[in-house]
Amino acid sequence: MIQPPDRARERLSVPFASSAANTLGVEWEFALVDQDTKDLVNCASAVIDEVTVISDGVNPKVHREFLRNTVEVVTGVCRTVAEAMDDIRQTVSVVHKAAQSQHAELFAAGTHPFAQWSTQQWTDAPRYHELMNRTQWWGRQMLIWGVHVHVGVDRREKVLPILSSLLNHYPHLLALSGSSPLWSGVDTGYASNRAMMFQQLPTAGLPFQFGEWREFEEFVFDQTKTGIIEQVNEIRWDIRPSPSHGTIEVRICDGVSTLRELSAITALICCLVADLNERLDRGEELPSMPPWHVQENKWRAARYGLDAIVIVDEHSNERLVTEDLSDLLERLAPQARKLGCADELASVEQIPVLGASYQRQRLVAEQSGGDLRAVVGAVVEELRSGVA
Repeated sequence: MIQPPDRARERLSVPFASSAANTLGVEWEFALVDQDTKDLVNCASAVIDEVTVISDGVNPKVHREFLRNTVEVVTGVCRTVAEAMDDIRQTVSVVHKAAQSQHAELFAAGTHPFAQWSTQQWTDAPRYHELMNRTQWWGRQMLIWGVHVHVGVDRREKVLPILSSLLNHYPHLLALSGSSPLWSGVDTGYASNRAMMFQQLPTAGLPFQFGEWREFEEFVFDQTKTGIIEQVNEIRWDIRPSPSHGTIEVRICDGVSTLRELSAITALICCLVADLNERLDRGEELPSMPPWHVQENKWRAARYGLDAIVIVDEHSNERLVTEDLSDLLERLAPQARKLGCADELASVEQIPVLGASYQRQRLVAEQSGGDLRAVVGAVVEELRSGVA
């Protein structure tokens, strides 16, 4: 019989820079659209140059991205959701002014309703050229934008159990943030077409559910040895450890269209991580589901959004996602009070009432007789009214 290899000798040490529990950071990606045509415009470099002028120096909270039609705004390390929202509002306001100087507007959604991927340009950097060379057609299709939320974890032993348990709430977060129903002029029938597209890239999609950090290190070793990645941050899972920051990074969400929704969803993520962290401190075993349930839930939320019937436990019980969300918010309310984000968490309930972005976009398309420029204009105005 062939003996399995001694995997203990095939590990790459991945240090985890633990950070204070429940600290947070937010990354918000924006597309740039022409004020008149509403189509994407490849002017990110000019916008960032103008940000430098307005800020009287390089602004470290505004980043270039893979696509030259995209800018990313990030917060510093924040203690509360309110602090993070105030931080990001100030930076977005500066970027908004800079964009207007280039006859452009900020567009916040998971995909653009009618832009053509073939006309877009990417940032001239070696890592992006390598990405395009490797991923080819699928890589060139990645005309997508999202929101990433980092939450601090104080010990690395907690990271992977929390990550696996967070997957139980994957469909809730995706349904709330779904904002990519339209693609290349077509209604895809999905609330989040972005989620389905992004998983086509190597190392993207759902994470593996490892139980111990040792297993994650063995995985990183394999990925590095076989040339799949060169650095840990090239693992682009929907939820991933961020060892250099000492955080869990939740990357599930589509580009969120309003600051109100961003605040609500950030509060929900922070409360979920804090709750799971405390349960580990009490010696509890965190609930998780088989990977096949997690995978099915991702598809259902991407397809049906807030109308999805999702699997809620390892026993294959199902429930309407909004009904399960209501009970979840009630359970997390004491945690939100401790974190100082009770109002923000409570506002999650308003998203199904007012309609998620994918629903609002479809409504504008219907009311305008299919005018997708009107859809872009409506998304632009929602953001502008909240941050400008």
